[in-house]
Amino acid sequence: MTTAPDAWHSDRLDLGGYLARLGVPDRSASRAALDELHEQHVRTFTFDNIDVLLRQHPGVSLDAVQEKFVGRGRGGYCFEHSTILAAALDQLGYSVTRRLARVGDPARGAVSGRTRLVVEVALDGARLLCDPGFGLSILHPIALLDGLDEVQEGRRFLVSRVDDGGLAAWQLSRLRNGSWEVQHTTDALPARPSDVELGHHYTSTSPDSHFPRQDSSLPGRSVTGT
Repeated sequence: MTTAPDAWHSDRLDLGGYLARLGVPDRSASRAALDELHEQHVRTFTFDNIDVLLRQHPGVSLDAVQEKFVGRGRGGYCFEHSTILAAALDQLGYSVTRRLARVGDPARGAVSGRTRLVVEVALDGARLLCDPGFGLSILHPIALLDGLDEVQEGRRFLVSRVDDGGLAAWQLSRLRNGSWEVQHTTDALPARPSDVELGHHYTSTSPDSHFPRQDSSLPGRSVTGT
């Protein structure tokens, strides 16, 4: 069950302004339209934690995020990217569920908290992972199908259905140096606005989070091709 869109205040998004930033038209929901929107979002907005490093982050409410992204053409990190993308998809008529994920590879001892926000879209009988706010990740939505092996812009990704503490979950891995490296594991529970606020508070303020201590910024794909 998804959270009602109005709990996320999706109607507050200036959809026209957002689409104008991306340079894409307002089109009916379809896989082709979704692919274009996702790709142009990734190419347009940087992945960065600059405001966290400067200790001046405005928060991850939709109002704050769209002031940065739509108003100033700035980027941000996962909570911001997925917040504004999900709001746009809500307004465009897609079936959207926001979910939390754990970053890192459990097999390598990396078991993080649920401090990542991704977007799942149900479309034409398929479940699609949208992930615009993870550096060096997917350019287009990727289907949640166990064993799916897909190449996007020269990078190879693997989707795996796994058990995460008794709950079904999805892992997204990237082929790196000849072996699969888990990027994150998304659980089956729908996220709530309070989950996003708590996750952002931890990642932006905790001494155990790398974001307040390390520059994690990546330039947009349109500039570097990354």
